[in-house]
Amino acid sequence: MITVVGIGADGMTGLSQTSRDELGRATVVYGSPRQLELLDGSVTPDRREWPSPMLPALPTLFGDADVHVVASGDPMLHGIGATLIRLFGKQRVRVLPHVSSVTLACARMGWTVPDTEVISLVTAEPHTAVRRGGRAVVLSRDAQTPVTLAQLLDESGRGDSELTILEQLGGPGERRHDGTARDWASAGPMGVDDLNVVAVVYRPDDRRAHALPDEAFAHDGQLTKQSIRAVTLAALGPRPGELLWDVGSGSGSIAIEWSRSAPGCSAVAFERDEQRRDRLVGNVTAFGVRVDVRGGAPEALDGAVEPDAIFIGGGVTQPGLLQACFDRLPAGGRLVVNAVTLESEAVVAQWYSKEGGEVRRYQHYQGGAIGGFTGWRPALPVTQWAVVKR
Repeated sequence: MITVVGIGADGMTGLSQTSRDELGRATVVYGSPRQLELLDGSVTPDRREWPSPMLPALPTLFGDADVHVVASGDPMLHGIGATLIRLFGKQRVRVLPHVSSVTLACARMGWTVPDTEVISLVTAEPHTAVRRGGRAVVLSRDAQTPVTLAQLLDESGRGDSELTILEQLGGPGERRHDGTARDWASAGPMGVDDLNVVAVVYRPDDRRAHALPDEAFAHDGQLTKQSIRAVTLAALGPRPGELLWDVGSGSGSIAIEWSRSAPGCSAVAFERDEQRRDRLVGNVTAFGVRVDVRGGAPEALDGAVEPDAIFIGGGVTQPGLLQACFDRLPAGGRLVVNAVTLESEAVVAQWYSKEGGEVRRYQHYQGGAIGGFTGWRPALPVTQWAVVKR
């Protein structure tokens, strides 16, 4: 049995009797140096620090012996508990949680936990904590995380966001620093402890769910427009945790909307033009989404993680591109292609006759001034092919 015991910054004194009894009978205890130092003399001296790198070593680290693990706070909240259960199964892993840093942070801020987003930057890129409104508790990687986040928020027009650094929550060394992203973008508080979380109120709050207005993205006109973007996302049908390939990504609007659509969704954006790639990276950072930006397809497809769905918004007439994408799509994966030229429609028609699926044509009009009156101005019609690979 692997028994995982959550421990807070207050050490052994904050543990329940059940957790203290469990550690008292341990023969070997694994944990990080910080957590092992919190143990007192009642716990076995056979205390082992995690190997580095840790994850590759875990499957063979424990053997069949009964072992104990100490983890920070609630081991099931972005912690080692979930990893061990995934590796060894719930029958072999027992978890005794402590009060999580998120619960403590919400208590200090006067926030309700269900209404607060939790974002971990322990392993994720810092830009994934950028939001366009709402509030969150951000789990920091180290003492530098709060300033890095402040700089990203300030650069993306969110300098008024309110930040609170909470150090050593629940322990005798607990401290609090309040400020704004703009104030901390150049220099944050001095002497911040590595063990900290950041409570963030994102300002201004201009949250929208899906089908964002076109002006929300930096672009040069190479953009799937709002109305077509809405029907394209509907055809792609994102599900929690899925990965999209956005081929001919342009400004990245489809990849970004996909990644915002459901928990755990992410994307790989393929764009040949260097200036557009730079602009795409800026959009990805501004929206705080997980999008891997790569060069043009089909060359850059090699090495990318297998997708659940593929969208081709540009370059479908390029020889071999559609075939390369289709070959890499797993059985059951979805493919959506938008075509606006006769040449791209011809390619789509050939593939539709061979693979089936559904074809649709969308035409939308925008009201505009005609003298002193209002008339309809048509946008280019879009032919869409959607198919599930057999």
